[in-house]
Formats: sequence, C-alpha cells, structure tokens
Amino acid sequence: MTRTAYVIGIGAGDPEHLTLQAVAAMNRVDVFFTIDKGETTADLAALRKELLARHVTRPHRVVTAPEVPRDRDLTDPAAYADTATRWQLRRGMLYAAMIAEELRAGETGAFLVWGDPALYDGTLPLLQRIAERTHDELRIVSIPGVSSVAALAAAHRLVLNRVGTAVLITTGRRLAEHGMPRDVDDVVVMLDGRGAFADLPDPDLDIYWGAYLGTLDEILVAGDLAAVRDEIVRIRAEARARKGWIMDVYLLRRRI
Repeated sequence: MTRTAYVIGIGAGDPEHLTLQAVAAMNRVDVFFTIDKGETTADLAALRKELLARHVTRPHRVVTAPEVPRDRDLTDPAAYADTATRWQLRRGMLYAAMIAEELRAGETGAFLVWGDPALYDGTLPLLQRIAERTHDELRIVSIPGVSSVAALAAAHRLVLNRVGTAVLITTGRRLAEHGMPRDVDDVVVMLDGRGAFADLPDPDLDIYWGAYLGTLDEILVAGDLAAVRDEIVRIRAEARARKGWIMDVYLLRRRI
C-alpha cells in the first residue's frame, strides 16, 4: 500500500502565515518528521510545536532526528558544491531511514518547511529520489507556503516587478562572485551568510532588507545602499550574536 509524504510550507515565521490548505493537509498526517538543529534554533522548533498544537486536532506522532553536520564556511566554489552535494546525500539517507522505520503502509507523513517548498528548500528533491528508489511506493505532495520573499515585499509594501522588467532571485554566494547583474534591475538575494551587498560598488542601488520576517524579532531597513550598508552590517552582527542565528533576505533595486 502506498505511503504519502507531504512537504508543507509553513511561512516565513508568523504563525498566521499558515494557509488553510496547509492546515487541512496537516490534519491528514499520521507522523510529522522533524530535524533537531540544537539549542541555537530552539525558538524555531518551538514555533513548529505551536503550529501543531494550535491546528492539528487528530492523533499524530512526531519523529525527530539529529541534524546532519554541514560545513557552511567554505569559500572555494568547487569545494562548496562538492560539500553541499555530499551533505544532501547524507540528509537524504536520514530521511529514507526515518520514512522506512516510522511511516507505515497507508500512512501519511509530513515535513514542515520554512517559507515555500519550491524556493531554496531541498526537501522535495530528496524525497523524490527516495520515491524513485522505492519504485513510486512513496507519493510526494507539495503544499505551498508564504515565502520570505513574499513576506519581505509585504513588509516593505513593495511590488517586486516593475513594468516590462525582470526580477532575479539569487543567492548571496552568486552575488559575491558575479556582482549585481547588468541586465537585471531588481534582484532578490537569499542565503547571504556574509553580507555580499556590503561589497557592491554600484552607486545607483537601493536595498530593502529584512530579517526574522513575520516574527516578533522582525527587523527592516531600506534606503540607498551606500547610505545604509554599514547600518545593516552592524544590525546583522548584533542580531546574530543575540540570537545565535539569523534568517534574512533583501531586494536590490537599481534606480532607473
């Protein structure tokens, strides 16, 4: 009998980001799979527990496994790609073991992921590989969520696209390597652990930055990049030191 695995987007941090579709899916779940990332992100784990307590009314199980260690400080692009691939393989093996041991035939499991499963989250590809190895005995269902990109736009009252122009979503690593694209005037940057915006030489950029979007700790800064970059660097460092982690995203917009 086929087993089902939901990948449910739970939003950027506000408990009210949870959609009605997500709530309905959560109430079809027999077992929720979670990863324990330690005390540093205990408040994120607490939010997941809050969502289950608030919205799930049917009996269910919660299965937790320790995080797979990952080196996030590599600066060499080739080494980074190799390390990321090996980490994904280990995380995939962990998911496969959890599903094999805890998800019975005919049951439904779920992974609750931040933001939207389709945007810079690796859960879906890992589960799809597991499904292929089990000859499609595992059915994968993706439930969209409010992404940090959408939350950033709402917080700054932005429309991401301008008339007749493109919007690029990229990573801090690629921004650091290639700079602001010449042919794109609106660039959303995610996963920027080092603050690549601070080294951009462009004199004509505005930045719309947000951290811990949708939470009580939400921080917003906007303005001419040259004027506010030092402020953002300082705020990021203070926030990371205070909480032990930071999730932020920003829009770079060329003045045209």
